[in-house]
Amino acid sequence: MEQRQLGRSGIAVPPIIFGGNVFGWTLDKAASFRILDRLVDVGLTCIDTADVYSAWAPGHAGGESESIIGEWLAARGSRGRVTILTKVGMQMGPRDAEGGGPKHAVGLSRRWIMQSVEDSLRRLRTDVIDLYQAHKDDPETPLEETLQAFAELIKAGKVRAIGASNYSAPRLRQALETSARLGLPRYETLQPLYNLMDRAEFEAELGPLCQEEGLGVINYYALASGFLTGKYRSEADFGKSKRGGGMAKYLTPRGRTVLEALDAVAREAGGTPAQVALAWLLAKPVVAAPIASATSEAQIDDLVKAVSLRLPAGAVARLDAASA
Repeated sequence: MEQRQLGRSGIAVPPIIFGGNVFGWTLDKAASFRILDRLVDVGLTCIDTADVYSAWAPGHAGGESESIIGEWLAARGSRGRVTILTKVGMQMGPRDAEGGGPKHAVGLSRRWIMQSVEDSLRRLRTDVIDLYQAHKDDPETPLEETLQAFAELIKAGKVRAIGASNYSAPRLRQALETSARLGLPRYETLQPLYNLMDRAEFEAELGPLCQEEGLGVINYYALASGFLTGKYRSEADFGKSKRGGGMAKYLTPRGRTVLEALDAVAREAGGTPAQVALAWLLAKPVVAAPIASATSEAQIDDLVKAVSLRLPAGAVARLDAASA
């Protein structure tokens, strides 16, 4: 399978990155192991996770996804065959009754980064994280402090490269300028929300900035939480999954137009709507590798087929117009 570069990091990844939030959440340990085994078999060997996955689930405190990946790496001896991406910065564990909790237990302060990276390395059972990402901007911590902490981790060999997620264009530019001014490692990737249904914010400023600076874009919710698979065609379909309740925002006249366009292109291309939605992203020069997830081997096969699906320029233009 072809490899794509993540910015100037020197890290090469397959055209689709697997979203590991399902491990320990919608997939138990045994099912997670089966999916991870299958991913290696088909060449989708880059896994994106985060320390906070899946703290939102009842009884969870975060770290469940990293722990399962770490157990699998230890059991299979597969660390050298996979690229591991994880994140820091979201709230870990429950807050107190006032919604507060220790100030250092969230964000991008040096103290929290240094504690969190050790926790992630322990859960992942590895000595190095390939790409360590700021999960969201922390306006309360100076960028200099955050980037200096990341620089220390790179120098210590605990992190290979760093990336940003959920940053606005102005703050991302400021972070890049801070790295250049201080001679510190810079964010080499951006993980934004971007798909056929969610285009405006990324394409207005973030996309052009990433192209200008040579950052690798690894966008999440590539299938709009499953809407672009085509399985949510009416309100009656919302009960098909745990995410169905969030489909109302997409099931609009525009959303139905997008689904019709996906159906038409899929028929012509011999693929599925999900494969076409991913192929549309892969046709965008600014996208290094979209992040997509799966909970079955059949869904993984869909991801593999999307990699080989080459959309003609006319098909891309039709999808652009339908989703404008």
